Amino acid sequence: MATAAELIQIDLAPRKPMPKPDWLKARAPVGDNYHNLKKLARDLNLHTVCESAHCPNIGECWNHRTATFMMLGNTCTRRCGFCAVPKGRPDAIDFDEPRRVAEAVATLGLKFAVITSVNRDDDVLGGARAFAMVIDEIRKQAPGCQVEVLIPDFQGNEAAIRTVVEARPEILNHNTESVPRLYRAVRSGARYERTLRLLEYAKELDSTVTTKSGVMVGLGEEMDELLQVYRDLASVGTDVLTIGQYLRPSKDHLPMARYYTPDEFTFMKQEALKMGFRHVESGPLVRSSYHAHEQANSSGVTMLM
Repeated sequence: MATAAELIQIDLAPRKPMPKPDWLKARAPVGDNYHNLKKLARDLNLHTVCESAHCPNIGECWNHRTATFMMLGNTCTRRCGFCAVPKGRPDAIDFDEPRRVAEAVATLGLKFAVITSVNRDDDVLGGARAFAMVIDEIRKQAPGCQVEVLIPDFQGNEAAIRTVVEARPEILNHNTESVPRLYRAVRSGARYERTLRLLEYAKELDSTVTTKSGVMVGLGEEMDELLQVYRDLASVGTDVLTIGQYLRPSKDHLPMARYYTPDEFTFMKQEALKMGFRHVESGPLVRSSYHAHEQANSSGVTMLM
């Protein structure tokens, strides 16, 4: 049986930088839509995960006037080894923020909005309340806009999870991120079993909600470990799966073990679809909210109101 030390071991030794393959080169952010969206976020005092997490797709997505808004401030209470979002002691939750996010969604004329947040382990019930509020505000200010929420685990608090599910988002997303063996190093404060239980509990509360989860590859996991994660997610009824390449945000974050090839992403998609997912988005530049509207259409999401 593996020891606890082996379960979280990641080689942190300096590595010779690997040249980025052509399939991972994204366009630089340019254009009027990019600058207009950035100004809108600043004017409303909003954060986007696109900027905070250094997403490689920011140029493509913002040029198409789509963005993932990040609520509950720009400071996370956890220190996950892969994430570029600032860590530390956050300010009090701003409960006017949901109204401003909805205003941005309405101003952009979005038909599909993705809302996420930092972890707020200091106030999990308050964080859940903010998610419910933003869903309600978007319904009011942008009628007909579908909503995907990418939520933290709320430390497994069922009342918090229930608060979000009962607000009836079209898609409830919670990312798995990595394989169990690497969880402690990759997802500080998270638990693999808690992630699976959250997705399962959401379905128990509302069988009509579309559930979704995402996994990163390239942190030192093996293919058989990844396939087992996909099986676990399918077993709790997860509808949509996203698979993307981990890219190290800085030298202070976890090192990348290797690049996966496009053929490997195709293989994982084919295998995952056999497990029963309604939609699988798998590719080097895929992130949880990348092409989110297309994922929703492909998985058969319809308005619930």
